[in-house]
Parts: sequence; C-alpha cells; structure tokens
Amino acid sequence: MDLSLTDFDFLDSFNQLNEYTIDKHNKNKLNVFMLKINANMFDYKYLQDSLLEPLVDFSLSRTIKEEYKHKPAHLSKKAREKFIEYVRNKGELGELLLYCFLESHLKAPKILSKLELKTSTSHYVNGSDGVHFLKLDNGNYQLIFGESKTIKNLTSALSYAFKSIDEFKRGVNTKEKNKSGLTYEKSLISDHLTKETFSDEEKKFIKNIIYPSRKNDIETDDAFGIFVGYEIKISETDIKLPNDVFRKKIQDQIQTEIASKLTHITKKIEQYKLYGHNFYIYILPFTDLDDNRATIQEIITA
Repeated sequence: MDLSLTDFDFLDSFNQLNEYTIDKHNKNKLNVFMLKINANMFDYKYLQDSLLEPLVDFSLSRTIKEEYKHKPAHLSKKAREKFIEYVRNKGELGELLLYCFLESHLKAPKILSKLELKTSTSHYVNGSDGVHFLKLDNGNYQLIFGESKTIKNLTSALSYAFKSIDEFKRGVNTKEKNKSGLTYEKSLISDHLTKETFSDEEKKFIKNIIYPSRKNDIETDDAFGIFVGYEIKISETDIKLPNDVFRKKIQDQIQTEIASKLTHITKKIEQYKLYGHNFYIYILPFTDLDDNRATIQEIITA
C-alpha cells in the first residue's frame, strides 16, 4: 500500500526541548519544540523553507497529485493556490504545522486533510483539522483527529483546543446536528475514499480502521493530535546576551512556561470527560505571533 509517511525534513528546523507524559498510564504526550535560533532570533526563514515540500501534500488530494505528478511546477502552483484560498477562508498555518508534526514526529500518516474534507462538503465547518492513523506497538490502531490553535496566551490556547475537541466530539455549534461530530466525520472519510486515488487494498484498510469489526480483526480507538502555537516574550536585555547564554535562557524559559501548564491540561481532560482518548500535543512558541504567522503564510505561498 502507498499509505506511507511523507518524506521531508520538517523537524530539522527545530530543537525538541522535552517530552512530557501527562498521565500515569503513559498515554498522553506533550512535546515541546523550539525553532532553531540564529543570532539570538528564532530562524523563521529555516521554517519557511522546511514547509515548502509538505505544503503540497497537505494542500492537495492524491487525485490532483497523481494528475500533475510529471509537472512539479504546476503541482507546486496548485498547492499554493489551494492554501491561499484556504487561508482566505479562515484556515491557517497551525493546521499545516500540526499535519507536519503528526507525519514527521508521531509517524502517523495522513488519511485526509481538513482542506480536502472542507472542500468535499459545504456542511463541513466544525470538523477536525485533518485525520491521520497510527499503528500501535500492540498491533491496534488509532484514528487521530487534529485540532490546532495559535493564540498569544498559552493557557487560553490550550483551553480553546480542548473546548473545540469536546464540541467536535459531541457535534455542537451547528444547526444540523447530524452533520457534525465523530460519527459524521468518519462517514465523510469513508465517502471521500471513492473520490481519491486509493487502491482497493488501501480503501479496504482505511474502512477497516474506521469501522472495525470481528471480521477484520482490527481494534481502533479515537485519539487527538493537538498543535498549540503561542507567543513568547523576549526582553531587550536577553537579546543582547552571548549566543550560547541566550539559547540556554530561552530554552529554560519555554520549558518552565509549559511545565506549569501540565496540571491545566489534566483539568481540561477531566472537565470534558475525555479520559478514554489518547492525546498527542505539540507546543511551539513564536515571537510576535500574529506578524510572523502572517509572514510565513505569505512567503510559502508566494
């Protein structure tokens, strides 16, 4: 089957500072990443370059990629156009970053992106930010639904992420209750398979993950991947520090900020009674969040 991971160098633009286990059963993970630092500044240019390749796989369906597989320039143009349209309709960079982390770090291949799902039905408003699958060491599977938030305040970003997951799971905030939620999302994925260039073997495999039965001997659980981008404050005094001292101080600052939020995450899981789900959380700090997010989106689509 061709449901393999996309091969790109996305993680090269980061340092992974830590991985926290949030619960005693070792099922919920929080990974802290920091952009590479160059001359006491986050290296956004490195990130921009590392997003050019995954932008194609995030933005375009397998059908379009197959159609333009011998026309790389046209393929890149199509991807940029699609992403520009998506951003214009309130899509954003965080969803692309979530896709990249799930593919390159978690090793969870994409089934469909939100961009594909959103264009497949006019009713798709409150759905997940993409769908991936993960094969576990015990042979079972997880269907991973994405949720991304880029908000200046870290606590607020985490709170809104879990609130959105709760609303998505329950199927609220829509006039048509039967056109939202986990069940509806799974039906969308299943219906969308016929429009894609999945082989018959791939379609069968995905349907078995979505709808496991005693016939296919597969156990699947619903899980969530979360990306949170927030704004970090760096003082003028710190910027003037020697490079190695600056790196260490910013790394310590980020880890202190995020470690202080672990209890908050646990409380949100308890508040929304999300105990049975696994969570894979990725947190990335930005300086001048709004400006840098807009600049990155503009440059990768130029």
